[in-house]
Amino acid sequence: MPQSNGDPFLLEGCTVLDFTQYLAGSGVTRLMAELGADIVKVELPEVGDPARLLPEVVEGRSGWFVQHNRGKKSICVDWDTPAGRELLLDLARDVDIVAENFGSADVMARRGLDYESVRAVNPDVIYLSVSCFGRTSPWAGKPGFDFIAQAVSGIMHMTGEPDRPPMMVGSALGDTNAAVHGFASLGYALYHRERTGRGQHIDLAMTDCLFHFHEGQLEVNHLTGGEWQPMRFGSHHNLVFPAGVFHGPQNWIVILALDLQWPNVTRCLGRPDLLEDPRLQTTGGRAAHREELVAIVETWMAGFGSDQAVLDVLAEHHVPAGPVLSPIDALDHPHFKAREMVRWVEDPQLGQIPIPGFPFKFGDQPELPPIVAATLGQHNEEVLTGRLGLHAERLAELKEAGVLRDGPT
Repeated sequence: MPQSNGDPFLLEGCTVLDFTQYLAGSGVTRLMAELGADIVKVELPEVGDPARLLPEVVEGRSGWFVQHNRGKKSICVDWDTPAGRELLLDLARDVDIVAENFGSADVMARRGLDYESVRAVNPDVIYLSVSCFGRTSPWAGKPGFDFIAQAVSGIMHMTGEPDRPPMMVGSALGDTNAAVHGFASLGYALYHRERTGRGQHIDLAMTDCLFHFHEGQLEVNHLTGGEWQPMRFGSHHNLVFPAGVFHGPQNWIVILALDLQWPNVTRCLGRPDLLEDPRLQTTGGRAAHREELVAIVETWMAGFGSDQAVLDVLAEHHVPAGPVLSPIDALDHPHFKAREMVRWVEDPQLGQIPIPGFPFKFGDQPELPPIVAATLGQHNEEVLTGRLGLHAERLAELKEAGVLRDGPT
């Protein structure tokens, strides 16, 4: 499946045995599929990946599943049978990568498919485990999803108004962030194996990945002797001004200007006196007087006829700013069109559906492969015949015994 110019896709020839489900794990292999990796997704009876049940489901087909599983071959195997476990271990013998994201390491170990078992038959395998809390933690066996990782990591503590309950980020931040971290980790593990010949186990925790988001909270608390406590600050940052959401003539506009941009802000507002105000000489000083300053900025914005007029003037003065957009606003937005970040993909059952575009723009892979999401067990015969050499009679026996399953969606 080379590119139209004959060049291979970046991950063409890289083989993956994919035990992932939902999003944090499936997101890793979804990114790999866009680079041409050969991915066999293992699904379990009766439903397969539980993401097949997530909304919106139309005539049994989940658009959510389609977005995150395009380009993967599906086999449906009952791994609680000896024959099923044998098939999966045989498939693991010759792959570059095994990926899984079950809540507990015991799930794979009970089936003889954990890292040590796979490494015994495939010594240079790269084995990725994605979980909420990681494999070496007092909470290692504790199940968890995105919002739980947001809570435990401190992200939820930092989101919302200070006098209101903490709030969840309104998108699957923990899952998608872990997916990108997992994708990156595999790239470096492949590079390491190329240099040393050694595979390895990668233990990735959603909570760790989210905790890594804290850009200054720990050191600021330490350097102020505990005087500054990390706390959600609502619409305007409590250490920096302007850094927040302002009500424009029509909707909401975000401005974030640091020390070097503050003079630009004062010129834009037509308020050079603010630059000389002794109370406003530092970001902290401006943040301490943010209520007064927010009123000044919003009064200035109210004098314009549209949000775009405000944004144009801010841009002329080199003040970093942007509109607050809904995800749906991206459908016709020139920026997202130029970046190809809304993709209309063809699904055999759902027709054309929009999904977020591929965020990595590789100069040596200017196009993306034409991939679709498989139905449950769609590739049982192709994979088991092509990779393990099973004959039609053996496949029929396995299906009759319930080891192999398939489904319509």
